[in-house]
Amino acid sequence: MPTTAQAFQRESESMKAESLMRRLRRRGRVTLVDERVEKAGGIDGWLLTVLAALCAFGLVMVYSASEALGYIRTLNANYFFERQAGALALGLLGLIVASRFDYHRWRKFTKPLVIATLVLLVLVLVPHLGTSRNGAQRWFSIGPLSVQPSAVAAVVAVVALARWLSDRGPQVRGWRGVRDYSVVVGGLLLLILLEKDLGTAIVAGCVALAMLALAGGRKRHLVALLGFASVAGWMLIQVESYRAARLASFTNPFADPLNTGYQPVQALYALGSGGLTGVGLGNSIEKYNWLPEAHSDFIFAIIGEELGLIGTLCVIAAFLFLGWRGIRASLRAPDSYGALLAGGITAWVCIQAFINIAAVTNVIPTTGIPLPFISYGGTSLAMTLVAMGILCNVSAQGRRQGEMRRAYVDRWRRNGGAPDSRTGTCTGAATQRS
Repeated sequence: MPTTAQAFQRESESMKAESLMRRLRRRGRVTLVDERVEKAGGIDGWLLTVLAALCAFGLVMVYSASEALGYIRTLNANYFFERQAGALALGLLGLIVASRFDYHRWRKFTKPLVIATLVLLVLVLVPHLGTSRNGAQRWFSIGPLSVQPSAVAAVVAVVALARWLSDRGPQVRGWRGVRDYSVVVGGLLLLILLEKDLGTAIVAGCVALAMLALAGGRKRHLVALLGFASVAGWMLIQVESYRAARLASFTNPFADPLNTGYQPVQALYALGSGGLTGVGLGNSIEKYNWLPEAHSDFIFAIIGEELGLIGTLCVIAAFLFLGWRGIRASLRAPDSYGALLAGGITAWVCIQAFINIAAVTNVIPTTGIPLPFISYGGTSLAMTLVAMGILCNVSAQGRRQGEMRRAYVDRWRRNGGAPDSRTGTCTGAATQRS
């Protein structure tokens, strides 16, 4: 693995190349078309392919799972499909813009984004401003549209934590750095929990822990944080009666199939009815008001019913493939900030996907979070696609610059030093292992 001196030499060479590019641009030797080709040339085609497949499949499944509910509520079977298609169009626009926006420039927008997100998370709790549904107040209603601030906070949190960790470098390996990081993450989780959104808080906490590990956090610190989070999670479950009921019915949902175990039982019926190949696309029985939230949090059960085990395995394989491309982008990122951005976004999407799948299959208690790209939810879909655009940009820059400027993120093998883009020194764990 490269030494600190080699990393510094590579950073110097890159800075010289960037300086030459700026001089050529001022002299008119590099045209706008050349710049666009340079920016778009390295985008990961495989990543875009799996994203397109998941989004298209999600749109089809939202229509299939929601046509009955849409007709019952609005006399329009296409109601949820039309709204999801609009959110998909908006999200694709955000993906295109974010993929062409140099991810380094997100650094200077971090503070304004964090402040705006915190304001939204507070305002949604104000009566008559935020909208309450099923006992949780976590949406803004603007005419026929609704916006969920916690979905916006997920993307902003990854951007902010990536900057925080990359700015502090080796400091995250000490107790003081871990303490400060815990305070920052804890403040965000508290605001999300005030909206009674435990599922999103769990995902955000897991992503924060993964990013700390990626930045070079010590194993004993990570274990301590995990233990503390487990105790805090248990206490939060006991505070709310409905959470305690979910946990109690988790071990045997069939003990109370018409009350606390109703949703998991219906999800298992759907998955069992599908068998190997399913009952056919559009032929689900559970979507006719038997399974609550069939088009959103529990859409994976409808996939299993209509497309069978083969369909569910294809969805899992797609998320595994997306995770591989995201990890690959993180390992090939030009600097530690890019590595943390790509790693955080990948962790967020994959952790959320597999928590959702585990909840639907009753491997873990019901959490109430959507399946990325597939479940109904405009804000979640749009913000996830924006995050994917950032990931595409990190991947493109890593592919374009090749081995000369790659971040060596912490792999817990004494070789994880990531060269910092500003100083040329290794900021990961490689140079600090004892």
